[in-house]
Order: sequence, then C-alpha cells, then structure tokens
Amino acid sequence: MAYVRPQSISRIPNDLSSNSRLEIVQGQVDDDETLGHAIARCGAVVSLMGPDQAAMSSKSPLPYPAYYEQHILPLMKKHGIKRIAAMATISVYTEDDASVLIRWLMKTGVSWTFPAAYNTMLGIAKVFEEEKKSGSEIEWTVFRLPMLMGGSDESSWKVDREKGAALAGPVSSLWSGKLNRSLLGKWLVDWVEQEGKWVRELPAISS
Repeated sequence: MAYVRPQSISRIPNDLSSNSRLEIVQGQVDDDETLGHAIARCGAVVSLMGPDQAAMSSKSPLPYPAYYEQHILPLMKKHGIKRIAAMATISVYTEDDASVLIRWLMKTGVSWTFPAAYNTMLGIAKVFEEEKKSGSEIEWTVFRLPMLMGGSDESSWKVDREKGAALAGPVSSLWSGKLNRSLLGKWLVDWVEQEGKWVRELPAISS
C-alpha cells in the first residue's frame, strides 16, 4: 500500500499506479482518519516524506517533524504498529560518523542554501531520538540519504538493481556521497523483511 498526498499523485510512474498489486490511498498527512486507516492495515511503515523542490526554498519552518510527532507515531501506537523506517539526509550526524570532506561540503551547501529543508532533517531525527529517550516501543530506523541517482522507470530499475547492494552504516571512507534509487528500493525491501535490523539506528545509505 502507498499513502500519497493528492498533490503528489502525479509523480507515481504509470507502471506502478497501474500495478494490481499496489493499492494507492490518497490523503493528507494530518488527516488522522484516512492515515490511521492505512497505518492499521500495515505491518511496517516506510516513510519517504520530506520537502519537495518548492518547499526546500521556504523561509519558514516546515511541518514534517510535527507530522511524525503529532500524527504518524501516535497513530502507529494506537493501532499497534511498531516498525517504521523514516527518511532523513546526511545533514544528520551521529557520533559514529567519520569526517568525510564531500559529506561536509554537501551538508554545508544545503544548510546555507536551503536552511528550512536542512532544519527539517535535523528535526525529524530529533523526533525519533526523543522516542528513544521516552522508552517507546516503536522500532524506528532513520535512514540517511545522500544524492539520489538513476532513473525511476521500470527498465532502469531492472538494470540498476543488478549493480550490487547499498552500503549502510556510519559515514566512513567507503561512503560515496550518492545512491542509486533502485538500490535504495532494494535496501528498503530488505529492511521490511529483516525484522530486528537497524532498530533505533540512523544508517547512512550509499552506493
């Protein structure tokens, strides 16, 4: 099942929207009735929620951390859904990360150029860190993304998925600063299937 905001429905490729195995539910993130109905039917939540190109240039704070704190996480608890993988970016640092120049340049560029988007990513990570401190039973993973590469059409995914597996863990000298979209999809499927992996951790994903 894919829960999609109405303003984003046009971004779903035709080969996915026409697939009989995919159910698409339209609704806003703060529509607790519709969102709660969708969450209740899931075994795990994979969230790719974040600012689009227009929102990245915002001069005002963005609502995405509050969506998790006030809607998604409370609804998961209400319906007994314990697992969520939530997207952030490598703007979020962890104590295990190594110092890598290209990562510092990318983070600095985003923080100067798109401060609202930068602070949104930090805010999302903070929401889940607070969940950890509270003793919540939510088994969250915040996966941190670099620059995404590759096409989104079916033929590109079939080719690109044969290029190997994504790297995941703290930022290190092996971290490439980029990630193929199809490898991200493959990693997320593995996360769903491998229950108990990356629980309350913030792996940085790269090709």
